[in-house]
Amino acid sequence: MSLKAKLARKFVYAVFPDVRKYTSIKPAFENSPDSPEGRLVPEVVALYGKPGVHILKMALVLPYLVGTAYYARKSVTSVRRNPGKGKKTAPPEFFEELESYAKSLGVLKVGYTKLTPELVFSNRAVLFENAIVLIGEMRKKEIAKAPGVRAGMEVWRTYYRLTRAAYKIAEFLRERGYNAQPDPAVGRSTNFPLLAQKAGLDHIGKHGLLITPENGPSVRIGAVYTDLELPYTDERVREHGWIPHFCDRCNACVRACPAQAIYITPRRENGREVHIDYKRCAVIFSRTLGCSICVKECTFTKGSYEKIKRVHEKIRNR
Repeated sequence: MSLKAKLARKFVYAVFPDVRKYTSIKPAFENSPDSPEGRLVPEVVALYGKPGVHILKMALVLPYLVGTAYYARKSVTSVRRNPGKGKKTAPPEFFEELESYAKSLGVLKVGYTKLTPELVFSNRAVLFENAIVLIGEMRKKEIAKAPGVRAGMEVWRTYYRLTRAAYKIAEFLRERGYNAQPDPAVGRSTNFPLLAQKAGLDHIGKHGLLITPENGPSVRIGAVYTDLELPYTDERVREHGWIPHFCDRCNACVRACPAQAIYITPRRENGREVHIDYKRCAVIFSRTLGCSICVKECTFTKGSYEKIKRVHEKIRNR
């Protein structure tokens, strides 16, 4: 392993330690044999990114980077405060209160689903089998500046807000007698786009990002895991199954990507579908503090979700 890789790993494990060090609760999922190894955003950028960011630009993003790292570490160590034998059920009004609280923290949308082993990365552990999935909005007017520093600031602002929200929601649950494990937006233990898709929070596009009716792909994802019984929202996923067919006709993100990192046809790696070459993506991502050109150029960012759907269905029905 190179010195760069060793330093990157050392940093990652200092900021994002193994959750199993802080709890006696046996994980519901760990060492999943059917899953690839998970990598954190800072780790990928450190390993495969290229230097070239002006120090003044970096200074603008630094508060969000530091804040994200702060809440990411607190998220891991906070599992020590779980009640252990927590409550397992809650009335419908509890979830209304939870969603209202989430929105007060800047969360755009909330979904609920049950984890499966293939969603959990092989080098991560998840303590509980139920997932509260959180969608955070990136403001389109800022993403429109991509790949400039304002778009980069918006990416990391959203990472920060969503990482903080996951931590706060986990504390909300614990204060009411429930177990919780927050998963930071940059320190994910599971495949977030697939998790959000399973929770019915819309569908993955060709760029590998979740496409939402409310904000297109201009979103980030976080999660909180719990053994509280949840009102699963999986059935919603059927509403958005047309998106891959549209993406096959569109390919705007493929053409726009400066790193040529988006596959025109998703590849099969380790038994799963892969949409991007993350090593190529990391080069541009690191130089621009978040790139986001694929988000900016996506048809769903520029247009109305419902209008795009109507036009697509009209063409398919000819």
